[in-house]
Amino acid sequence: MKYIVVTGGVLSGLGKGITASSIGLLLKRCGYRITAIKIDPYLNCDAGTMNPFEHGEVFVLDDGGEVDLDLGNYERFLDISVGSEHNITTGKVYKTVIDKERRGDFLGKTVQIVPHIVDEIRTRIVEVAQKAKADVTIVELGGTVGDIESMPFIEALRQLSREAGRDNVAFVHTTLVPIMGVVGEQKTKPTQHSVKELLSLGIRPDIIVCRGSEPITKGTIQKISLFCDVPEDAVFSAHDQDNVYQVPQLFNEQGMSRVVQERLCLPKKKPDMRSWNIFVDNIMKATDTVDIVIVGKYSKLKDSYLSHIKSFDHAGAEAGAKVNMVWVEAPDKGSKTFNEDVKKMYKVLAKADGILIPGGFGTRGTEGKVLAASYARQKKIPFLGICLGLQMATVAYARDVLGYRDANSTEFDKGTKHPVVCMLPEQTKIRYKGATMRLGAHECLIKKGTLAYGLYKSTKISERHRHRYEINPEYIDVLEKHGLKFSGRSPDGIKMEIGEVPSHPFYIAVQYHPEFKSRPTRPAPLYFGLVDAALKYKKGK
Repeated sequence: MKYIVVTGGVLSGLGKGITASSIGLLLKRCGYRITAIKIDPYLNCDAGTMNPFEHGEVFVLDDGGEVDLDLGNYERFLDISVGSEHNITTGKVYKTVIDKERRGDFLGKTVQIVPHIVDEIRTRIVEVAQKAKADVTIVELGGTVGDIESMPFIEALRQLSREAGRDNVAFVHTTLVPIMGVVGEQKTKPTQHSVKELLSLGIRPDIIVCRGSEPITKGTIQKISLFCDVPEDAVFSAHDQDNVYQVPQLFNEQGMSRVVQERLCLPKKKPDMRSWNIFVDNIMKATDTVDIVIVGKYSKLKDSYLSHIKSFDHAGAEAGAKVNMVWVEAPDKGSKTFNEDVKKMYKVLAKADGILIPGGFGTRGTEGKVLAASYARQKKIPFLGICLGLQMATVAYARDVLGYRDANSTEFDKGTKHPVVCMLPEQTKIRYKGATMRLGAHECLIKKGTLAYGLYKSTKISERHRHRYEINPEYIDVLEKHGLKFSGRSPDGIKMEIGEVPSHPFYIAVQYHPEFKSRPTRPAPLYFGLVDAALKYKKGK
């Protein structure tokens, strides 16, 4: 078994996930079986209870795991599906060890960080690699080298290298090379100190990936090579790109796959990048443009909607169009400026070629989303609602068409006379928040002759879910009688998965999250449909 460990130094947010994903893609294009693991040193058991402003998007896996957004990068770049065991957190590790201690598994021994916590970490990594039957397992350590919470993981990775053998583990260190002063000098001291910190913990980096705004100069590479004791051809420039999907190409040009294969004693193969290059070219050379307005709740942090952004990249490449994403924070009814904010939102929506309402939790901004859904329907603008987007579109329809002025979700108004959205029955007795929603992949049956069937071209699909509330079954008949058709349902026919308005050119909303299964060369059908409809709408203006 071969391992590539990706660490980061100087500061967080350098792009370790993209570095790990790009290296994995190159090796997969060489013909190797690749899997990936993300280590998050926080004490949470998973990312599910975190506010998107705190940690960005919560990515959902087929098995229902709520994980770090970097696993979304792995799935997109490597075109694989991973399980929740591929996200290792401090919370998971400590909980397992404490549970073992309570059962008496350690036979009365004193339980310590070393060896018990470290052994649990190392065991989890090896088990995931073996289960995946991968040729190479990429392990990304979150945070920054030197963080207190990362220390047990660093020690576990050091021991893994010793146990697996030096020829079977390669360490890739991602660091910052800033440019200081008017002369534009690239500074290597942050990299030197970061590597020194890593060395003090018993790990010697084999490859250094240098992040910066400009390409790393030959002189800078020589300096880093000399002071960090790595070969010059193992120092890589990861300067800013127009699109993250160009990073594998950038690494390939610098010989990353060759260096990694040599370091891990793998047979030398050249990566076949033809289809990837076509995909990137389609993104970069698109001539048509469409403006998609995203009416969100966490728009100030774009990482909160990372999978939506990537889905539009994929759909745009397929449709031959550049998707300009216009961000609007949904007006909040509790704000003193609500009326003014609504007017501003309408001005933006009036210029839209398409509108997306993504998911979210909590009351804030929900009334703004209802108004945006109404606007898209009344103005015949292509519309896609995701999760909460379906629920708010249904509330808007009940208010506008059925005349139920107080229609709402019981999540936001427990006393509403028309609860067109209600809690799932199985959720009513749940006490804990973590990992208790309707999560993961569930089947959906689609009616033929509908917009949904035209997009998916199948009567049975599987998509990932993350919700506690659903369209109230008691209102389905009256909603359908007045023109809101539920074209996709759960196999038992009770849960509404897809709603659409046949009298509208393109108005569709779903309870699940199609953005999580979109891939660079296989865009999610709903996103492609929205982009395609937006192109037609724009031409018809």
